Amino acid sequence: MKKSALFLGAAAIALAGFGTAPATAQERTIKIAGFGAKTGPVRSFGVNSEAAMVAAAEEINKKGGIKLADGTMAKVVVTFDDDRCQAEDGINIVRRLASGDTLIAVGPTCSNVAEPLFGILQKKVGDDKDSGLRFPIFTDVAVKGGLAKISEWAFRNTPNEPLLYDALFKYLREKQPGLKTIMGGKEGDFAHSKAGWDLVMKVAAPKYGFEVVGEVEWKLTDTTFTTQVRELKAKNPDVIAIAAHPFTLCGVVKEMSRQGVKPKLIIGLTSSSSMETMEGCARQVEGAIIPTTFAPVNDEAKRVAALIAKHKGSADLHSTAAWENMMILKEVIEKAGITGKPETLAADRKKVRDGLAALKETQGLLGVTKRTEDREAIKPFVFVTAKGGNWVVTYDPTKPN
Repeated sequence: MKKSALFLGAAAIALAGFGTAPATAQERTIKIAGFGAKTGPVRSFGVNSEAAMVAAAEEINKKGGIKLADGTMAKVVVTFDDDRCQAEDGINIVRRLASGDTLIAVGPTCSNVAEPLFGILQKKVGDDKDSGLRFPIFTDVAVKGGLAKISEWAFRNTPNEPLLYDALFKYLREKQPGLKTIMGGKEGDFAHSKAGWDLVMKVAAPKYGFEVVGEVEWKLTDTTFTTQVRELKAKNPDVIAIAAHPFTLCGVVKEMSRQGVKPKLIIGLTSSSSMETMEGCARQVEGAIIPTTFAPVNDEAKRVAALIAKHKGSADLHSTAAWENMMILKEVIEKAGITGKPETLAADRKKVRDGLAALKETQGLLGVTKRTEDREAIKPFVFVTAKGGNWVVTYDPTKPN
């Protein structure tokens, strides 16, 4: 009898395990892969994007997950790879993801990765002669203008910098008419920085009466800026526009302080409107102005910033774009009727691609983002000024001036 009792007890336990195991094994998931720089001078952008994606996935999953075509609720699984801001690494990561069970990728950090990476994707959907990857990518950080046009599988939720800086120089002409001359500085070996000065600031400034009196450049990894700052000092412009990321921006403004270079105004690159800049050189950038597509100006923006912080990230225009991308993808996946099964992966990727391409607008943390025909974004923006160790909103186009 004792043996029979032991046998029945063991059988009950086994049957109980059998009853729960299949449900776990069969639980469907939607895999969204992030990738970007987590090492090197711009590593903070990858760290912040990962924190935002994980926070967004956690929120989606707490609310039940993503509803699939058959009514099943699938959990979101986020991975994140470090491409080191190297094109070869980014391409290898995406090739690996495309050969696996990932539905879509969010990234990369660097424009010099995005540009060649988009080139390995199928250029036009439906072109059977094109052997490029049929794998959707939704970029959150890489900002260099016009990159999404390279492939119809590429989408971006990044600032339209020509529009932002055109608005900024118009604003400065109206508010500070005494500013006459401008000189630029850039990270000449970094795609976003180079384009930020050459194709954006340098183009917009003369439209509003600013005389460009020169420019200097350095590398993303440089740590000394003595010669460049001497040139800035010699020209003595009213405005110095620094198209650089926080690491070298701080190096330049500290050298400016050492040499006694005091322009009437410093203009920064969108990517430098971050806490990393404040942590590195708050005193030296005091009074600098930057256009940005994120600031904690409403309750939802503040709430999301706090969630990202819980995952050891900082909320800025790039990381909050990663958050927005996750929420946009949830809606697109549910509307597109994704099945979420291995045998439908290729079809599901195409449905997601088509769903993103059909979007005319999306809801962002600062308001409605317009989607363009070439899969780019026109996002709401504000101007922020460095004051007392923080970025303070000094102009919001949506509010009375």
